[in-house]
Amino acid sequence: MTLHKKQLFINSVPIKQEDLMNKLFCTFSSKEGLEKTLEVIKAEYKIMYDKIFVLESQDSDEYLCTYNIEVQGSTTKILPNTILLHRKKETNTLYTINSLNLLIKSLNEGVLDTSYRVNWQDYSNTVLLTQGSELKTLATKIHRIVVL
Repeated sequence: MTLHKKQLFINSVPIKQEDLMNKLFCTFSSKEGLEKTLEVIKAEYKIMYDKIFVLESQDSDEYLCTYNIEVQGSTTKILPNTILLHRKKETNTLYTINSLNLLIKSLNEGVLDTSYRVNWQDYSNTVLLTQGSELKTLATKIHRIVVL
């Protein structure tokens, strides 16, 4: 008997199996503590793609260290000051689910409609976060890429 792998799709876009087995994390670091933060990330996780992207924003006094980890083979420990993010690749927009919900409500007259189409170009190179019940947008640029 031969088992065939079925191709997975989300909104008619094929999904790679390895994409289902990783998570995008963002660990916030003070500027003074960046090197220590990077060492802890490298020691704690198996980093996919062998890269950590360190982002900076004029709207924040912290660096944002973003990296993908394999769900299998990594610790289940989440480091302090770390959040799970999602990414819109076409515009390099990073966001939390809560911030996406707040964004949709702000664009759609206060109504959360999961079928609402966000114009992601308006949020190119941006991190969308929540601060309390407020939407916070951080325009970002790459400070450096750490190659492992």
